[in-house]
Amino acid sequence: MWERFSFYGMQGILVIYLYYSASQGGLGIDEGTATGIVGAYGGAVYLATILGAWVADRLVGPERTLFASAIVVMAGHVALALIPDLAGVAVGLSLVALGSGGVKANATSLVGSLYAEDDERRDAGFSLFYMGINIGAFAGPLLTGLLQENQGFHYGFGLAAIGMALGLVQYGVGRRSLPEETHEVPHPLEPSGRARYAAALVGFAVAVAALAVTGLLNAGNLANWVLGVVCVAAVAYFVVILASSEISDTERSRVWSFVPLFVCNAVFWSLYQQQFTVVEIFSDQRLDRNFFGWEMPVSWVNSINPVFVIVLAGAFAAMWTTLGSRQPVTPIKFGLGTVVMGVAFWLFLLNPDGENTAPLLLLAGILLVFTIAELLISPVGLSLSTKLAPARFHTQMVALYFLSVAFGTAMAGKLAGFYDTGDETPYFLVLGAVAVATGLVVLVLSKPITKLMAGVR
Repeated sequence: MWERFSFYGMQGILVIYLYYSASQGGLGIDEGTATGIVGAYGGAVYLATILGAWVADRLVGPERTLFASAIVVMAGHVALALIPDLAGVAVGLSLVALGSGGVKANATSLVGSLYAEDDERRDAGFSLFYMGINIGAFAGPLLTGLLQENQGFHYGFGLAAIGMALGLVQYGVGRRSLPEETHEVPHPLEPSGRARYAAALVGFAVAVAALAVTGLLNAGNLANWVLGVVCVAAVAYFVVILASSEISDTERSRVWSFVPLFVCNAVFWSLYQQQFTVVEIFSDQRLDRNFFGWEMPVSWVNSINPVFVIVLAGAFAAMWTTLGSRQPVTPIKFGLGTVVMGVAFWLFLLNPDGENTAPLLLLAGILLVFTIAELLISPVGLSLSTKLAPARFHTQMVALYFLSVAFGTAMAGKLAGFYDTGDETPYFLVLGAVAVATGLVVLVLSKPITKLMAGVR
């Protein structure tokens, strides 16, 4: 809860901090560059998830990785609060992305470790965990946004750091109760291999520093670099898995089935993650936030989606449980979720023209459609990657799923650079059409994709 409080609290004010003028307390960066930075940062979070899982699996175990990652997240929020200008953004977002990757990769597995596989309390425990996530996501933007409006951006970032500190204290007290297995390293890296990986890490850091010093890597093209890294990594993962002689024909067929779903998932997240870029700019410049003379903070819009998730998640779970074997196969869910996401973008066209004229109720309705799309595709995505994974490449298939999310998140920032509040119709019309078309293609191909899944639904 506290980790999500700090993460979403920071996200709620990040993009406006980047493009607000200095007189408004911001950095005055061009909107396109600002959204590109946010998108690149979001993509880096999911890239770091792969690193976080590897560190837990090969070096220090999941429990220590989670605790250390949370400290890194807190340090990132402190940097955003205390270090001025772009230096604070560079240091802060790098630390938050790195730490969040470790948290995402290990928190769920640690919750699972509290229960035996057949423990009847297991689902209830995960329900509490899921509720904590959404309570934090709901409260974070409300409180950091309120503090930012009244005291300034750095106070808002400071509150995010305090939230993470409270989470660390709470976890520090409770971590003693975790099973011993969470402290163990599942697949320890051989001592001889540590030097090799350390050298690779140093080489990567030197390469990034060289690119930054020469200007080849800068704030304006950061999203492009993240997209490039994700594409290369995804293609490499697919080639390595599909070319392996250690997987069966059935396993290879299942990996091929994931290719169109990977693309579909990337398109979905390219639109959905614009909640932190385009939707926030829309809320700042197009939304009527005035209530009887009081102006609602921009970041409060980010608290709407968590409320809908809390309300609807149980209904969706009950619906799938009731349908049982009659529920749609996964490709149908992916296709429907992406179509619904495209329709949500078309609904923006219903807003009246003019500065700060769009009604809050209509935006809330659009975010409700966002949530329905999310619940159709997001909960089943990670589960699908584990079900389709060959025994030899279980972790790599999970990494592939996160790479599709990383690509979509970075693309959300890249695409947002084309958004123009003065002429937004082409933007919402075209992106909505792309998502609807992608979803319809997956729906049409659902039978052959399901056949390739070889018994997995």
